Amino acid sequence: MALTVSLIDDDPSVLDAVSLLLRTQGVTTVCFSCAQDFLAATPDPGCIVSDVRMPEVSGLDLLRQLSVAGDPRPLILLTGHGDVAMAVEAVKLGAFDFIEKPFDNVNLVTVVKDALEAAVATHRDRTELTELRERFQGLSERQRDTMQLLVRGFANKEIGRQLGISPRTVEIHRTLVMNKMGAKTLAELVRKAMALGVG
Repeated sequence: MALTVSLIDDDPSVLDAVSLLLRTQGVTTVCFSCAQDFLAATPDPGCIVSDVRMPEVSGLDLLRQLSVAGDPRPLILLTGHGDVAMAVEAVKLGAFDFIEKPFDNVNLVTVVKDALEAAVATHRDRTELTELRERFQGLSERQRDTMQLLVRGFANKEIGRQLGISPRTVEIHRTLVMNKMGAKTLAELVRKAMALGVG
């Protein structure tokens, strides 16, 4: 997956400096002079580096809009000295990190690379969850009932009693559930069920 750092700042000199710094580290960048232009563009997978103080849509406003939209990209805020309280609030709202201006080049690159790694992990987790949901949807109603009772700790005999089927039939459903959900052990099935909010 090709990753891009989206840079947003109304100061062209800051955009140029940050873009050049990241490109020398082999990082692909795309620049925006305001949050509106960024929001109107096709999203690039990766992370976002945005100034906090911008006209019309601030970095904090942008963070809120991305959160409402369910945008998973990590957002790093560049803040002036007087904006630290605002930046702390932003982190509480879900910002990945904030960096004070004038920023240390090494620190900025490190935080951006950490954010890109987090973006990869988030993408992987979302992909796995989507696959899990598809697997769960592929179960028959009886198999879902069996799975839910299994992950709640019921034995085959008790599951059979609750569902009105024989323990042998429960065993067949259990085997199908384990295979369809891609679980080798009951503990693995329980973890998958927790990720789905099932059980």
